[in-house]
Amino acid sequence: MKSRAYNPIGSGLLLIVLSGSLLGQMPAPTQADRPGATGAASSAQLPPASTNKSSDDSFVIGNDDVLAINVWKEPDFTRSIQVRSDGKISLPLLGEVQAAGLTPSQLEHDLTTRLQNYITKPQVTVMVEQTNSKKFNILGQVTKPGSYSLTLAPTVVDAIALAGGPKDFAKQKAIYILRQGAGGSQTRIVFNYKDFLKGKIPNIKLEPHDTVVVP
Repeated sequence: MKSRAYNPIGSGLLLIVLSGSLLGQMPAPTQADRPGATGAASSAQLPPASTNKSSDDSFVIGNDDVLAINVWKEPDFTRSIQVRSDGKISLPLLGEVQAAGLTPSQLEHDLTTRLQNYITKPQVTVMVEQTNSKKFNILGQVTKPGSYSLTLAPTVVDAIALAGGPKDFAKQKAIYILRQGAGGSQTRIVFNYKDFLKGKIPNIKLEPHDTVVVP
């Protein structure tokens, strides 16, 4: 009986054929199997990072201020609303919410805590649109005495102009500002309007609740 001779070329061809057949049966890698695909899918499901933050966390909300309240993906809660004279705002489901006396960040935290009873992981942003609570008074010999917003007249000269300017017989050298201090004390700041017009003295920046008197 003759023994069959070993053929290395034929064996190699057989291995190549078998390998190709097995590779053809292997499933192609899916999107989830590719490197980095899991991170991309997860990040696509996350809400966008908020770029709107309160511009000044030291600002304290007051009566008549207008707030822009935004709750991500909740249009019923997203609105522009004015703080009432009692310092509160009204929102759906939450009802009356105290806003005056808080900073925007503090109000954000309060609203977020309250909304957790109705919304999963609420994202709240509070911005101050108008600062109507920061006011001053101007009295005496001006055309339009009254109470005005500091956003309209941040200085004593702006205040005089906003009130229509001094009348003909106003004592422009004796204008003064009454400013409330800590503990109820009051400071009187003299302002010579004529010296300012001559460039001899600087303008004076007003503070909330100042009273400008034009005798």
